[in-house]
Amino acid sequence: MRDKKENDPVNGPSHYTQGGIECLDAIKSALGHDGFEAFCRGQVLKYVWRAPHKNANLQDYQKARFFIDKLITLKEDL
Repeated sequence: MRDKKENDPVNGPSHYTQGGIECLDAIKSALGHDGFEAFCRGQVLKYVWRAPHKNANLQDYQKARFFIDKLITLKEDL
């Protein structure tokens, strides 16, 4: 049985975890704090930029919010 997080296409799609490792955790580890912050800013831009051109634009705005929340957490953890 899948838990709620696995079924959530915004906050944690199951295909983003392989071998027990979350893709974002691997990216953060590889890029370091500053690189991961830049990555998150780029993700926000990407999702906001393309949302008006998609039928499912609400999901793209939700994904942008997900990465804004990541940025806020990064700043709070300093």
